[in-house]
Amino acid sequence: MGIYDFTVKNRKGEDVSLENYKGKVLLIVNTATRCGFTPQYDELEALYSKYNKDGFEVLDFPCNQFGNQAPESDEEIHTFCQLNYKVKFDQLAKVEVNGENAIPLFKYLKEQKGFTGFDPKHKLTSILNEMLSKNDPDFAKKPDIKWNFTKFLVDKSGNVVARFEPTTSVEVIEQEIKKLLEK
Repeated sequence: MGIYDFTVKNRKGEDVSLENYKGKVLLIVNTATRCGFTPQYDELEALYSKYNKDGFEVLDFPCNQFGNQAPESDEEIHTFCQLNYKVKFDQLAKVEVNGENAIPLFKYLKEQKGFTGFDPKHKLTSILNEMLSKNDPDFAKKPDIKWNFTKFLVDKSGNVVARFEPTTSVEVIEQEIKKLLEK
């Protein structure tokens, strides 16, 4: 099974085959509207605007599993993102990314690229580590998504090549996107 075998729902509840994205570089992100990382929508839109013409797509999956920070409906989330961040990339239906109700796509992504830690230089790393370890002292050993704005980078052939935690700088992500687009 590969990335193109998955079908997801768009924000209107319609099926979307990931085969539609064959031959493109994808950044698949779980997002939230009321999170400290929500301003990353600006960064995602900037990447999309800069590289979409070269075959780059952002797939936005809102998720309410982390601190209930995406409580709105799919349409309300879309409106929020349009008004505040002017996003043009694909916003899909709200999903769960962990647990028994996680959609198959995110189960697959986590199998391909597990958690390798937060950026030690980021100002929120110690807070995230402390908060997560209170709930699960072994959190770092598990592939689960730890927080909103975790990103998976997929190459033009459908291979999951990288996972970026919300603490990863956009510059690091952009360098990896550029490398894949140049191949």
